[in-house]
Amino acid sequence: MIKRFLSDERGATAIEYGLIATLIAVAMIGGFSQLANQLQILWGDNNSEIQQGLNN
Repeated sequence: MIKRFLSDERGATAIEYGLIATLIAVAMIGGFSQLANQLQILWGDNNSEIQQGLNN
């Protein structure tokens, strides 16, 4: 019974899929935060250009 329990790998597959999903989620969060920073810089630059255009 113990030998059968130790050789059973069904749970290992679920754990591997969980780890892969976690790595994908971490990569997506990192990518989204980088995208958010770039968008903030882009919109800040556009806002200052519009302000300068309206003041002239």
